[in-house]
Amino acid sequence: MADGCPALLQGDLPKLRAKESIDLCQQFGGKPLVVVNTASYCGFAPQFEGLESVYKEYHGKGLEMLGVPSNDFKQEDADSEKTAKVCYANYGVTFTMTEAQKVRGDSAIPLFRELASQSAAPKWNFYKYVVDRQGKVVASFSSLTKPDDPEFKAAIEKAIASRP
Repeated sequence: MADGCPALLQGDLPKLRAKESIDLCQQFGGKPLVVVNTASYCGFAPQFEGLESVYKEYHGKGLEMLGVPSNDFKQEDADSEKTAKVCYANYGVTFTMTEAQKVRGDSAIPLFRELASQSAAPKWNFYKYVVDRQGKVVASFSSLTKPDDPEFKAAIEKAIASRP
């Protein structure tokens, strides 16, 4: 824990279609968090809608959500404007989204390397990681787990109940 911030939340990421960066520790430190690797052209993209519903349901209780687009599975556009259109216009996403990042292997960004070390690397798009207030992965869920799944929601509630 450097500067009181867990390894998972070290560093900055560029925000989708914006000039500013996201300071992971500043924005998410001490908060329950769901991290999802996304892809605009994936068959699981309709999960954006369910993720947004979960975000709205639990945000008042402190939950944060971070969507990280990635072309690691060859289903994301190289044009961030098109990615933004899918997220914001098509699905009405209001949770934080980054520019496209590497999420697997040696070239994965530090956030996903730490998620993989605490849990497992994403095997496909729309892997969901539930992180507690201390920056520890409580649970991870495959692409097949829908956002309204009771186990996913139970993990979120556990993360919300965790102590900073």
